[in-house]
Amino acid sequence: MLLTFKVAFLTTFILLLLAIPLGYFLAFTRSRIAPILEAVVSMPLVLPPSVLGFYLLITFSPQSPLGKFLLDVFNLKLVFSFEGLIVGSVIFSLPFMVNPIQAGFSALPQSLFEAALTLGKSRLRILYSVLLPNISRSVLVGVVVTFAHTIGEFGVVMMIGGNIQGQTRVASIAIYDEVESLNYTLAHQYALSLFAITFSILLLAFYLNKRSVK
Repeated sequence: MLLTFKVAFLTTFILLLLAIPLGYFLAFTRSRIAPILEAVVSMPLVLPPSVLGFYLLITFSPQSPLGKFLLDVFNLKLVFSFEGLIVGSVIFSLPFMVNPIQAGFSALPQSLFEAALTLGKSRLRILYSVLLPNISRSVLVGVVVTFAHTIGEFGVVMMIGGNIQGQTRVASIAIYDEVESLNYTLAHQYALSLFAITFSILLLAFYLNKRSVK
């Protein structure tokens, strides 16, 4: 269970760093590549986890050009490793962080941005000192939903991370193992714990989202 929370925490932290500039760009850009980026970001919402996991497995395999490069240059193996688990989780949970933040930026009045520009602030300073404080609830919703989603991941993490005790065996995979072993009592304990934790996190997310609407 501790490994599951470690993966969820790191995934959420990395995605927060990525989603703020990406959500800002998608909300305010007029670039023609924006729809393409939005489609790429949203793909994990509709793509079967096993499909995404399979292509990640092929992409980062030591036999692939990218996998071989990472292994030879950085001594980094992403297949059946904790690092690969994080990469897969980040990609699979991307829309759950980016979409709320993008929506938060899009809901801000244009006058707020223009007023900050007239004060001589740089765009970077406007982002972090003016815009972000005004979408704090959207950011918080993204963090909470991403964390909850990562806790329950199975298909992607199973494909790219495998089932290695102490390294890649997260709670969802542990439940699968216990069911396969007909150990329903332990599987029930794991499942009930995940259910209670995830429900509590989602309850918090919906509560915060309702408050932000008001």
